[in-house]
Amino acid sequence: MSVLDIRGVPHYYEWISASPVDAGFRPTKPVMVFLHGWAGSGRYWESTARAIASEFDCLLYDLRGFGRSLLPRPISDAAHQLDYELETYADDLAILLDTLGLSKIYLNAHSTGASVAVYFMHRYGDRVERTILTCNGIFTYNRFTFEAFYFFARYVVAFRPSWLKAIPMVDRMFMARFLKRPIPAAERWAFIEDFLMADGEAAMGTVYTAVSKKAVEEMPQAYAQLTMPTLLVSGEYDQIIPVRLGKQAAALNPKVQHCIIPNTGHFPMLEDAPTYLREIGNFLERPLVPLVSVP
Repeated sequence: MSVLDIRGVPHYYEWISASPVDAGFRPTKPVMVFLHGWAGSGRYWESTARAIASEFDCLLYDLRGFGRSLLPRPISDAAHQLDYELETYADDLAILLDTLGLSKIYLNAHSTGASVAVYFMHRYGDRVERTILTCNGIFTYNRFTFEAFYFFARYVVAFRPSWLKAIPMVDRMFMARFLKRPIPAAERWAFIEDFLMADGEAAMGTVYTAVSKKAVEEMPQAYAQLTMPTLLVSGEYDQIIPVRLGKQAAALNPKVQHCIIPNTGHFPMLEDAPTYLREIGNFLERPLVPLVSVP
């Protein structure tokens, strides 16, 4: 387990490479950094990272307050001063890269993590070669809809009993809204475990910043100002971030290509890995071969 302290919070990270990985690992290929979405962790990117490891050295890490990057208790003075704004998470990534000595990277980010990536590109664009944004888009602000979303999210975050894992078929029920196609059972259970272990303060803090009037106002500007080639991937039946929101984002900038993975939901990289890898391989101009997994 590799951990780096970033502003008072231990951040879990790991390398996935075709070369042997040890404590002194140094990348020899272009580096692809993966960012996960809300209440998740880098675990769900592992199969994608392993599939592209012949072309990239892949860096996975868990965002502050999620997965294995949990806030220390009691919260340190340094961590206590931090907020949950998307740009603050982008700064966390910049510090991680500085600490690891990485000056130039590729990015692949999902959902809320993709919003963090947009802020990162806006603030640190000279450090990014190309970016893949998976399941992201531009929202329209509606105060009543947003407040209803916050109410639901507070309930979901507050009600996370450990016995949830004991309910038969809970993994399939939990993931039903996110998926159009089935994914391996181990990945379904990983989502539940990550959801249950997420820090409540971080979970609600990122809800308020990712789905906010500020984000609605700033994200279109950030998209419009991107200068690096960017691929925005949408799942055809994504109920969380529908295709139309991806189309709206891509329309803001000719640097942003938009592709839709048919018959997938919010996790196209897991639901249809061959198509996903083909699309991002074409964008990266590199052949990418999927690994075989069993649902």
